[in-house]
Amino acid sequence: MSRIIAGTAGGTTLASVPGSLTRPTTDRVKEALFSRLDAFEVIADARVLDLYAGSGSLGVESASRGALSVDLVEFAPKASEICQRNADLVNTVARHKIVSVHRSKVESFLDRTAEGTRWDLVFLDPPYPLDEVALGAVLTKLLPHLNEGAVVVVERSARTPEPSWPEGLERFAEKKYGETRLWFAEPGPESA
Repeated sequence: MSRIIAGTAGGTTLASVPGSLTRPTTDRVKEALFSRLDAFEVIADARVLDLYAGSGSLGVESASRGALSVDLVEFAPKASEICQRNADLVNTVARHKIVSVHRSKVESFLDRTAEGTRWDLVFLDPPYPLDEVALGAVLTKLLPHLNEGAVVVVERSARTPEPSWPEGLERFAEKKYGETRLWFAEPGPESA
């Protein structure tokens, strides 16, 4: 059972996606991740994008902690329904709509995104079977939609190699938590 850890909706229990196809971020990893993001000062008033959102727990945690807007992108029908339930919880607590859910494949969503749309914080927690070439293609599509100083967090299995970062996106940190590895990247100077 996952919950929102801190902020205006702190302590709220989140709905989980049934079955074994969606791998939720554990509360332990989520707490460590958001502690680091707080230190980077990237959450307050941020525009957040949660790709392969699953239950949407990373995105709604951001909303609870002061993000300006959050877009959850999930294609699987059951998972997108759970995203909507969790978004509704946070939007109710906030008393206005912060979190929006987009039932779409990630690649299609990024292809349809308007040219001037940009995010400050992006989470990518793709299914483990997604290969590195496909992940690299998504990161390439994402790059033009990052604000200067944006942070991109990629969550993968600890056994997975480092993502192939496209030119203009540079890793600046990584951290392993048991079977989970988090990679942190930002737009490089040449992409600004």
